[in-house]
Amino acid sequence: MEGASDVAGGSSGAIGANGDDSDIQAFGKFKIPAGHVFYETEKSCAFVNLRPIVPGHVLVVCKRGGVTRMSALEDDEYADLWSTVRKVQRVVEEENGGVAANVAVQDGREAGQSVPHVHVHILPRQKGDFENNDQVYEELEGWGPWKGKGEGGGMEVPNDEDRKDRTGQMMADEAQTYRAKIT
Repeated sequence: MEGASDVAGGSSGAIGANGDDSDIQAFGKFKIPAGHVFYETEKSCAFVNLRPIVPGHVLVVCKRGGVTRMSALEDDEYADLWSTVRKVQRVVEEENGGVAANVAVQDGREAGQSVPHVHVHILPRQKGDFENNDQVYEELEGWGPWKGKGEGGGMEVPNDEDRKDRTGQMMADEAQTYRAKIT
């Protein structure tokens, strides 16, 4: 699948729970290897990020495909998503020395949503991690590979030499750390 690694590490080659790459989570058109998923319920899951803005920047997504807006979630999906966000936030803050967090939803393309799939960013924060505290929002806005906000353009994927992706193994290791801590 072209571009599968461009947002969340979908083509990293991580091995899933069944010893192969068959255990994947759909995230828009991307496929997230099971080895990068560290928590899941019947309705939601959390996974590590290919290019985190801060250490511990993770995503929580609705498992149902084709849901692009929060308002389209069923009540049980909405409740489960936010319960999952709270549980994941505690773990990533603790593991990354966070004293606060940004919990962000970009609900729709015009709001900066980089992948047309309901998802929540969790970014553990530390005192002084950005010179200007609100700079995190600029970074989040630029996180996705969209070309122009609301311009009708498609995905713009940076050249490989310009990317600073983490390896699949780094991501799997981080996911395993969180997996061991979450209850």
